[in-house]
Formats: sequence, structure tokens, C-alpha cells
Amino acid sequence: MILYPAIDLKDGNAVRLVHGDMDQTTVFNDDPAAQAKAFVAAGCEWLHLVDLNGAFAGEPVNAAPVEAILKACPVPAQLGGGIRDMATIERWLDKGLARVILGTVAVEDPDLVRAAAKAFPSQVAVGLDARNGRVATRGWAEETDVMVTDLAKSFEDAGIAAIIYTDIMRDGAMKGPNIDATADLARAVDIPVIASGGVSSMNDLTALKATGVISGAISGRALYDGAIDLSEALALLNE
Repeated sequence: MILYPAIDLKDGNAVRLVHGDMDQTTVFNDDPAAQAKAFVAAGCEWLHLVDLNGAFAGEPVNAAPVEAILKACPVPAQLGGGIRDMATIERWLDKGLARVILGTVAVEDPDLVRAAAKAFPSQVAVGLDARNGRVATRGWAEETDVMVTDLAKSFEDAGIAAIIYTDIMRDGAMKGPNIDATADLARAVDIPVIASGGVSSMNDLTALKATGVISGAISGRALYDGAIDLSEALALLNE
């Protein structure tokens, strides 16, 4: 199971939100590239980046810190937030991003997701962010009637690289991930599923790994707060 350290970008800083609320922001590092290098030095194999401003604006906003991270770090990185057209997808991949994460457009323009996955094999992931099993879009500000499992199944034959499943009510709250819902989703589709939201302890990582069906986990606040030691976590997941 791969552990993806998260760097959430707001106004050029590395931050964490609580429940996706832009008004509940904690700044952890004003130099996101330095933070990324620290994660790489600890041994991480991937980085998970989110342009929070971009998710609300519908277009990239924190491009400068993302580009700085890509230049500074040799490990692959995936990015979500405000990526909603083919031109933006191409531009990010050309800049060295390993994988784009499409969230809002997975609901609003699923044909774009299919076209992108076909054009860029293994470089397109779908981000499914949910409250009570229903997908939320546009920086989690809008709730839909679309069920997570139904949307995931609709992309079964699209060739997407992964599904990143976030339980919004667990995100940033340090209360543990929704393991049952994540595992159920992973069993429902053949697409690799990455757990996000609330991954806050070594016990959480152990429990996610024990399901045998979850391919990765994203953690942010717990790594910044020291609740999870990155080197120890990587050793655990590589056992």
C-alpha cells in the first residue's frame, strides 16, 4: 500500500482544512517545496498535491508552488483542484506532473474524464469526495444526488489509474478514515482505490492495509502534527 503525503495549497502556503472549510485553515509551511523535499527525504514514493483555491475557482491558482515542487522533487506527484478541461490536463502533464486528479468534471463532464484517460493512459485519476455516500463537487461546496459507488462503476471501462475516495466529514478531523466505506468501494470496482480523509494514526494505516483491497492512503495533518512518523509508516506499509 502506498502512502501519499498531502500538500494542500492555499494562497501559496501548505495548509490543512477541517471538513474542507476554507475558513478553518491551519498554515503548516509557507514554503511548500521545502515541505515536499522533507517528505521525499523521509522516503515517500509519491506526493499528493491539492490546489484548494483552484478547486473553488475552477482553474489553477497555485501553479507557482506546484511547479516549484515538481522541480525540487524527483518522486512522482499527483494534483487535484481546478483541473476541468483538456488544455489544463495537458499543460500539467507537460510540466512533469505524473497524474492529474479530476473531481468536479467526473460528475459534470464524464466524457472529458474518458477522453483524458484514453489520451493519457495511467495519468488520470478520479477524485470522489463524499458526504453520506453522495458526491460533492466544486471544492466540496456543492452536494449532488450522485452516489459514489454508482459514479465509480461508470468509469470501470475508462482506463483511469485510480480513484481517490475522500469522506469529507473525516477530512482534517483526525478521527480516522471511513475504512468500511472505502473498502466497500474498492471491492465494488476493479480500479485501484486510494483512501483519503481522516488518516491520522499508525493504527489507521494498519487497518487500511489489513482490508487487502485498498491500494493507497493519503495523509496530511497527521504528518504535520507528528501523529504519524512518515519513515515508520513507510516501513510498516512495505512489510
